[in-house]
Amino acid sequence: MTEKQRKRLSSVLKIIISAALLYFIFTKIEFGDVLEVLQSAKPMWLFFAVLLFVLSKILNAFRLNLYFKAIGVKLTQLSNLKLYLLGMFYNLFLPGGIGGDAYKGYLIQKQFKVKTKRVVGVLLLDRLSGMLLILIYALILGSTLDWQAFNAYRWFLPALAPIGVGIFWWINKAWFTYALKAFWGSIGYSAVLQLLQLAAVGCIMQALSVLDNESAYLFVFMISSIVSVIPMTIGGFGSREVTFLYGSLWLGLNKDISIALSLTFFTITALVSLFGMVYHFKKLRLETY
Repeated sequence: MTEKQRKRLSSVLKIIISAALLYFIFTKIEFGDVLEVLQSAKPMWLFFAVLLFVLSKILNAFRLNLYFKAIGVKLTQLSNLKLYLLGMFYNLFLPGGIGGDAYKGYLIQKQFKVKTKRVVGVLLLDRLSGMLLILIYALILGSTLDWQAFNAYRWFLPALAPIGVGIFWWINKAWFTYALKAFWGSIGYSAVLQLLQLAAVGCIMQALSVLDNESAYLFVFMISSIVSVIPMTIGGFGSREVTFLYGSLWLGLNKDISIALSLTFFTITALVSLFGMVYHFKKLRLETY
């Protein structure tokens, strides 16, 4: 099987898995009820959610450029934003083809002649930095939940946060010393951008008239963000919704609102990512400073 055939097969499998997961979800809930929740959404709050999501992605791009700078890649923030947006488009709309991270790495290595190992390294660290803060916020939110599975360990969950930061620093020190200078900056960017995404989800909850259990919905969102990173669906579409479905069952949340929230967040992600299509058809020129 050729590389092109493997990519096509991967793309088809992701579409099938996403479709299967969505079919499974709508065998457990009534689609009409979810649609009713979506139709009642307040547009103003959705606008604020989009704005906060866009701001979080801008900071996400800044974090990545911090790592690029650490390996000697002097890329202007504007070029970096365009590259990041193109990567979002590839990750979501070209599954199984050349992924967003792979294409970003290819362009950076091609133009700046940086060692491939270092480019791959900073792309990985950028992802891990984001995942670390997602886990930290999930732990903090989990400690606020009145859930029997957490009650015995509630005091201990937030204490895991500095341990996680320490482990991540050790990983940087042991294997990625060339990027160690970007460590604290990346942690800072990750902390703020994940807060912005939580605020965006909070706006979606306001749009959907969620009046209670806000922390539980945010906790499930954090867990779904971790699950959606697993590259088995189209941009996490399907896997995130399944996480919300079971999260609602375990935490006693409204299933229809949970699925509506997840679908709304995915729609916002897709709409923003779609703007990256401009740089798919128009040759992207990376400018330096």
